[in-house]
Amino acid sequence: MPSIRIYEGALCCSTGLCGPNVDQALVTFTADVRYLAELGADIARHNLASDPGSFATHEVVREYLEVAGSEGLPLTLVDQVTVMTGRYPTRTQLLGYAGIANVAEATAGITTLELRDASSGSCGTSGCC
Repeated sequence: MPSIRIYEGALCCSTGLCGPNVDQALVTFTADVRYLAELGADIARHNLASDPGSFATHEVVREYLEVAGSEGLPLTLVDQVTVMTGRYPTRTQLLGYAGIANVAEATAGITTLELRDASSGSCGTSGCC
C-alpha cells in the first residue's frame, strides 16, 4: 500500500482542532485521515510546530519549504512524490492515493455507530449516547 504523508504548517496541536475558532477544513481532513487509517491505509500527518525534525530531515519537504515557505503548506506526498500543495486532499483523493478503489469492499466488517440527538430523549435519562 502506498505511504501518504501530509506536512502541515504550524498548528496549535497535532490536528489543529483546538481553540475557539476551529477551521472546518481541518475538522473534515482529520476525519478523513482517521477514516483511511481505520481502513488500514499507511497515512501520517506531520505538524511544523510539533514535529519540525521531520521537515528538516526529509529532502523533498526541506527543498519545498526553501522555495514555497510555510505558506505553501500543506504538502502531500505519496511514496515520496509530491501530489498536492497548498490545500488538503479530499477523502476521495486520499482513497485514490491509498489505492483503495472499492470503498464498500474496504469497509466490510467495519461497524458504524449511529449518533443520536440527546434532546430527542432517545439516549436514556443520562443524556449520554
